[in-house]
Amino acid sequence: MVFKRLLGSLGVGGPTVDTVLDPGAARPGGALTGQVHLKGGDADFDIEHITLELVARVEAEHSEGESEGVVTFERFTVGGGFRLGAGQQHSVPFTLTLPWETPITELYGQGLGIVLGVRTELAVAGAKDKGDLDQLNIAPLPAQEAILEALGRLGFGFKSADLEYGRIGGSGQQLPFYQEIELTPAPQYAHQVNEIEVTFLAGPGGIEVVLEADKRGGFLSGGHDALTRFTVGHHDSRDWHAEVDGWIRQLVEHRAAYGSHGAYGHGDPYPGHGHGGHHGHDHHRSGPGMGTAVAAGAAGLAVGVVGGMVAAEVVDEVGDFFEGDEEEDES
Repeated sequence: MVFKRLLGSLGVGGPTVDTVLDPGAARPGGALTGQVHLKGGDADFDIEHITLELVARVEAEHSEGESEGVVTFERFTVGGGFRLGAGQQHSVPFTLTLPWETPITELYGQGLGIVLGVRTELAVAGAKDKGDLDQLNIAPLPAQEAILEALGRLGFGFKSADLEYGRIGGSGQQLPFYQEIELTPAPQYAHQVNEIEVTFLAGPGGIEVVLEADKRGGFLSGGHDALTRFTVGHHDSRDWHAEVDGWIRQLVEHRAAYGSHGAYGHGDPYPGHGHGGHHGHDHHRSGPGMGTAVAAGAAGLAVGVVGGMVAAEVVDEVGDFFEGDEEEDES
């Protein structure tokens, strides 16, 4: 990577910063490692602090409709309190522990269209500048991967994934948003549901799996949503194919528990915009948003998210997110 110029508040001739993450995808609740490389400017500078922010591109529902924005969901101070000489090069290694609910961005190396990043903030002589943004890749935990693989083997296909601002009522959710992985129905359920949505809420003790079905309407009845939840341990040894098949059967037959409206509670999409109330599930039917439409079809998750090709618009939008940030820094 090329050193990023910190213009803006630090001015021309200030230090430059380049954060390099160690190769390979990290995992929720696991370690993220790398180094922050600094290069001194035209004079000596006191580096007050180096802070890394975890950021995500998130969709939000509000009274005016739907919007997308960048949400910072964790901050870590990894260094500071030293003088960087003119032209001097200095590296700060770091090891961070990711939040358990960090969304997954890939499955079997195939991107899902989720946009996460690590943004570097450098504070020098009372001025701050966010001068570097790096893409963050997150692979699933073993239990998450096993559940998604079981869904694929049952015949469900990957449709899209996105991050929704808000909270799932009655859960132990920690982050201000949650991830939805949308699946096309397996052939044996196609006459009953339009799609299945999967949300993982991981924590130190295990994973809460939230399943939601957009159910088809019958001859004299309209369609509606059904929602159910299950909890698994990180190291559970189960017949995941049979287990997940039982979950889906229960979900499809499920009509009352939790209710379809108000199961998800949504608050203020972005700070300073007031507070929203509880919304029904119609907000989930908005279709693919920013960078979420991933080509899949009926190939199934395990063989083909997974075997499918990432739609060009996903690659473009993920790239634009990071390139656009660099352009802002250099303008």
